[in-house]
Amino acid sequence: MAPSRLRELAEAHDTHFILALFVDLRGKPCAKLVPVEAVDQLAEEGVGFAGYAVGAMGQEPRDPDLMAIPDPDSFTPIPFVREGLALVHCDPHVEGEPWGYAPRVILKSMLQRAADAGFEPYVGAEVEYFLLRRTDEGALVTADASDTADQPCYDARGVTRMYGHLTAISAAMNELGWANYANDHEDGNGQFEQNFEYADALTTADRVVTLRYLITMLAEQRDMIATFMPKPFADRTGSGLHLHLSLRSAGHPVFPGEEDDPRGLGLSRTAYGFVAGVLEHACGLQALLAPTVNSYKRTGAVSTTSGASWAPRTATYGGNDRTHYVRVPDDQRVELRGGDGSANPYLAVAAALGAGLDGIKRSLDPGEPGGSRDTATPLPLTLLHAIDALEADPEIAGVLDAVRPGVSDYFAALKRTEFFEWHGAVSPWETDRYLRAF
Repeated sequence: MAPSRLRELAEAHDTHFILALFVDLRGKPCAKLVPVEAVDQLAEEGVGFAGYAVGAMGQEPRDPDLMAIPDPDSFTPIPFVREGLALVHCDPHVEGEPWGYAPRVILKSMLQRAADAGFEPYVGAEVEYFLLRRTDEGALVTADASDTADQPCYDARGVTRMYGHLTAISAAMNELGWANYANDHEDGNGQFEQNFEYADALTTADRVVTLRYLITMLAEQRDMIATFMPKPFADRTGSGLHLHLSLRSAGHPVFPGEEDDPRGLGLSRTAYGFVAGVLEHACGLQALLAPTVNSYKRTGAVSTTSGASWAPRTATYGGNDRTHYVRVPDDQRVELRGGDGSANPYLAVAAALGAGLDGIKRSLDPGEPGGSRDTATPLPLTLLHAIDALEADPEIAGVLDAVRPGVSDYFAALKRTEFFEWHGAVSPWETDRYLRAF
C-alpha cells in the first residue's frame, strides 16, 4: 500500500505525534494525539470522538461516534510547542457523512455556495489578546507589571518587555509560511496583536484556530495566561477579531471599481452590494461575530482608560475610519469590525460571507458612506438581543443550517442558556449596590 500523503508530510517534518484537531460550535479546540505509527489509519479512517463529550456538537450520549477526518492541506508542524509535534485540522463526520454541526464543515458549505456564484473568498484576520498572570490571591493582573500607562498602544517599551513571547510567536508564524508582518501593543494594558498575511477563507480560519493554540501554549511556557476573552477588564479596551474580506472571480479581484466611484471609495457595484448585505444582516451577524455574554461588555463600552472602545455600536460603513462597523481602507477589501476574540472563526467567516453574498445577489445599496449614527441600525445590546436577531434573520440562520437543518435552533438554545446562566449568577456589583440599599 502506498503511504498516505499525511504520512509523507509527517516524515518530511520529522513528526512523532499529530494533534487531530477540530473545534465545536463554541470554538473549543478538541483533539486526539495520534502517534505517527498510526498515521495511515488516521488518514484513511479518521479518529473517533464521543460527540456529546466534545461539547457543542449536536449529539447525545447515545449517538454514534464523530469521526474526525484530517485535511492534509492543513498539516502544520509545531515543534516550537513540543519537538516532533504537528497539527492537522479535521472535518468531523458521522456515519460517513460530513457532520452539519461542525463549524469547519459549515464554512466549507458556504465556500461552495460562493464558488457556485462565481466567487473565491479571501480573508485576513487581526488576532488580539491579553497576556495575564494570577496573583497568589487568585486575582487576574497584567503579566507585565510595568504596563500601566493610560495610553499604552504602540508603546515601544511594552513591546520590548514582551520581546521573548512576541518574537517566539512571530518566528513560528514565519517558519510556517504565514508571513507575519507586524506585532504590536494594543490599546489596553497587557493587550497585543500579531498579524499575518491574508489567504483563502478556509486557510485563514484554520490559521486563527492554530494561532490561538500557539499563543496559549507559548504563553504558558512563560507562566502567563493568554486570553481571547472580549472584555476581561471593564476599564480597558476589549479584544476584537477584525476580518478583512474580499472576493475574486476567476482569480481576479472584484471589489475595485472599473470606473470612477462617485462615493469616493473606489469600489465596484459588487463590493457595494457585499457591504450592503453585511449592514442589512449586522444584528443577526453579531450572534456569530460576538457570541458570548462578555462580548456585549465590549460593544457596549462608552469609554475606556485610553479614551476609546474601538468597538462599533451601529451598523454603518465608511472609508478609512475605524469607528464604523464596516471600514473600507482601500479598494481591495472591506474590514468587518464587529467581531471579537470569542468568535469562532469558521462561523464568523461563513456568516459574513453569507450576508455579503446575499447583498450581491439582491443588488443591495448601502447608501452614502459615513451615514448618521443617529439613524443607523443599532447593534444588539446583549447576547440575548443578538440571538433574537439571528432567529429573525433566515439568511444568517440559513448559513448554520446549510448542511443540516436545526443547527441554528441548537446554537440559539445554547446561547440563550449561556445568557440566563450568567443572568442567574449574583455578581459583586449587585451586592455592592443592593445589600444595604433598602
